[in-house]
Amino acid sequence: MFDPATVFDGTGPLGDPLTDEVLRAVEAQLGHQLPAAYVDLARRHNGGSLARDAHPAPSRTSWAEDHVGVYRLAAIGRNARFSLCGEVGSAFWVAEWGYPAIGIYFADCQSAGHDMVALDYRSPGEPAVVHVDQEWNYQITVLAPDFETFMTGLVDESTYNVDD
Repeated sequence: MFDPATVFDGTGPLGDPLTDEVLRAVEAQLGHQLPAAYVDLARRHNGGSLARDAHPAPSRTSWAEDHVGVYRLAAIGRNARFSLCGEVGSAFWVAEWGYPAIGIYFADCQSAGHDMVALDYRSPGEPAVVHVDQEWNYQITVLAPDFETFMTGLVDESTYNVDD
């Protein structure tokens, strides 16, 4: 499992400590069970800005030729503004920005809402992690087969030529 000290940028967590009661309420509200790796990470550090802020993409996005920039991970809860059920949580992106209702929007990107990262529950089993690009008619691109693979695939954006 990943170490929160290597996942997050050193700032405090976005959300309150995750309890079983909050987890059950959030999953009920979202209508989906969260991946175990996400829950485990949130129990140790509940959301926040990421230390490694980019993920490879299999094709060009509106952000870059070969990757997406990923800013922060949503807390599991309701109290933090950027938590799964918070003020700008998953439902906000569907209702206010017209993102497709494919699952749970759990990470935002540096584009200030013009692209997001989501858990895609359209197929049975563990949800895939996808990039949804509002700038390109909500194009959906699979980034990883599951949350754990997505998190281990994050790299520092300086790895890429950001002038593209």
